[in-house]
Amino acid sequence: MKQNPYQLLIFDWDGTLMDSAAKIVACLRAAIAHAGLPARTDAALRHIIGLGIYQAFEYLFPEGVTAAQHETLVQEYKRQFLELNVTPAAMFANVEPFLHDLRAQGYYLAIATGKSRLGLNRVLDDVALAPLFHASRCADETQSKPHPQMLHELLEAFNVPASAALMIGDTEFDIEMAKAANMHAVAVAWGAHDPSHLEKFAPLTILEDVTHLLSWLTQRELQVSKASA
Repeated sequence: MKQNPYQLLIFDWDGTLMDSAAKIVACLRAAIAHAGLPARTDAALRHIIGLGIYQAFEYLFPEGVTAAQHETLVQEYKRQFLELNVTPAAMFANVEPFLHDLRAQGYYLAIATGKSRLGLNRVLDDVALAPLFHASRCADETQSKPHPQMLHELLEAFNVPASAALMIGDTEFDIEMAKAANMHAVAVAWGAHDPSHLEKFAPLTILEDVTHLLSWLTQRELQVSKASA
């Protein structure tokens, strides 16, 4: 008899489901220039994708900025993202049918993101995918990644143990968050962090295409079935 090892699949958003890295980098660059702070490389800006916005700027400026500069950075980033850079980013290829397939197979689907609630709701409305997800947690309503609180809250909401949930993301922050929650994690190769970097954090696998998750889940199911036979 087959046994499904996971009930709940938790996805990062930016860089995992939505191809938004270029837009985020542009908004970060504009916010830094507006605050009169030294520019950061695109690689440095891509690296912090996935963190909450306050934590992202702390990471980018470890030497410290004034409270006023920090608030200017945050507010200008939000203005850039929500008011000025209004062209919606595209979903990665095959994401929508893939999510429908997962729902049809009975998985609970959730989002754990560094976006604000306002930002996530806006992009979900843009792409009309909100009905596919059972729940979500955002960085401005809980702890930012890699703290595991948003995963703990999702586990509690679905009343499932960490062993029955899987985190899927494109950054080290997703993998480290999952580990801190005693949860399995898989990484994706097409997002903000390079596969060679992600390997250092030992995800269960690194997916080359979004649709590969389905075959990987099937393999895990067979492994569990054999182990319990």
